[in-house]
Amino acid sequence: MGSDVRVGETDRQQKLTELRNRMAAIPGRGESATARAPHAEDMRREPLPVPRALAELLPEGGLGKGSVVAYTGARSLLAGLLAAVTEHGGHAAVVGVPRFGLLAAAEMGAELSRLAVIADPGPDPVEVAAVLLDGLDLVVLGLDGVAVPPARTRVLAARARSKGATLVVADGDWPNPTLRLDARIAGYVGLGTGHGRLRSLSLEIEARYRASLPRRGRVELRPSGGRVEWFAQETSPAPIELPIARGAAS
Repeated sequence: MGSDVRVGETDRQQKLTELRNRMAAIPGRGESATARAPHAEDMRREPLPVPRALAELLPEGGLGKGSVVAYTGARSLLAGLLAAVTEHGGHAAVVGVPRFGLLAAAEMGAELSRLAVIADPGPDPVEVAAVLLDGLDLVVLGLDGVAVPPARTRVLAARARSKGATLVVADGDWPNPTLRLDARIAGYVGLGTGHGRLRSLSLEIEARYRASLPRRGRVELRPSGGRVEWFAQETSPAPIELPIARGAAS
């Protein structure tokens, strides 16, 4: 039994070392910040971009760097967050979300070369996320309903803060996040028996920053210019037919 434990620990450490080596090869935040050293502090203060229709619900108009976001609900919003960050030159990863819709993210404008997907991070996804925070702008960590001990959440939150990275924790219990986001599917337009085409998807979104009152709004995901865009519902354009993409309506 003891030898099995040692072998398992050795294998885990080897995987983490390999992951760290791969991270070191990514031209991520650290390199770009060094190249623009005179403006490093300004860059750290700027929030990560989000879909425009979502920005008005967030206190900073985006995701605060160094913050932890607790997320629940439809994965369409996660795809939108990752798309916005990678499209604007940032690097991101999805850890422990095995059914994440890459196609949906790509249709929203995600640059897949800047997006790493680790569907099966092994027995300790929190440690994998901690490694990724060293070099990426945004890390989405799926916990599958697991509660992380407070001591570990404090360590990971401190790591995100020190690295200027943003951690989004989905489907788990996380105490005292900077921001809570919830997105629920409010309806579809154009989905009918035998048709298989979707003209729009509506999301009800609630954002709560620390102890402040929540902000709520509804957005629609609709095609525009050959890609899926986010619109505040009251300003949405006329609907256009859109082939259903796996992961876009979940």
